[in-house]
Amino acid sequence: MIAPAKLNLCLYVGPTREDGLHELCSLFQPLTLADRITVGPASDGSDEVVCGTVSVPNLADVALRELRAAGWAADPVRIEIDKRVPVAAGLGGGSADAAAVLRLAADEIEPQTLASIAARIGADVPSQIDPVFALVRGAGERLEPLPEPGEWAAVLIPDERGLSTPEVFAEADRLGAARGAEELDELATRLHAAAVRGASPLGYAELLVNDLAEAAISLLPDIERALEALREVGAEVALPTGSGPTAVGLFTDIARADAAAAALPARYANAIVTAPQSWL
Repeated sequence: MIAPAKLNLCLYVGPTREDGLHELCSLFQPLTLADRITVGPASDGSDEVVCGTVSVPNLADVALRELRAAGWAADPVRIEIDKRVPVAAGLGGGSADAAAVLRLAADEIEPQTLASIAARIGADVPSQIDPVFALVRGAGERLEPLPEPGEWAAVLIPDERGLSTPEVFAEADRLGAARGAEELDELATRLHAAAVRGASPLGYAELLVNDLAEAAISLLPDIERALEALREVGAEVALPTGSGPTAVGLFTDIARADAAAAALPARYANAIVTAPQSWL
């Protein structure tokens, strides 16, 4: 099975909640970029998660242990993860792996219980149990599926140094990036009206804003250089995804994205061309 990366096409940050998390408003888009997960019987009678590039326990391991605690009684399994989504890149790769593990029990554990487990594991996990284009509110737990968008593609420039999500939010708070609750509600209404028609996100490019961009760039200035490189090769929108550090350029179609990636400076040889998962 696959665990698709998640792209924040926009990210608006609102007030801090009583639980310490921020109210958010975002459009989540699962991508063709995805980890590959193989599940088979355990050889020694106990569950095992194997992921060569990520130390255990990782979020997939946490998800498996949470399923067992919730009463999932399937035979012990060995889960092997072939990582394709860069780690600590703001693309939700770890959350996607956890959500894929939770899907193993979808026929035996109530959806509400799975959703509760997902929310405990991480804010991005609930949206990836059933990865579809969606308007996301709360801290990631309130999801409204939307019609698949019209054609577009993306070029991603990861940065191997990664960024800590809590540190980026703390920097955003220091910079005064948070919006009021009323403004966040208004933006959610505008995003819904634009996206529910099934248009390409480039048709409402003015709404594709990341409130964490300034904070992420403050902590890692190379993000701005990657964004500028994407603009120079024709990106119609360029922004960090989520809390960064991945720089994202949006293009009208996969052919333009391929050409743009080929035209990037050699230092961005790690650029990844991807598109909405629905284009698979």
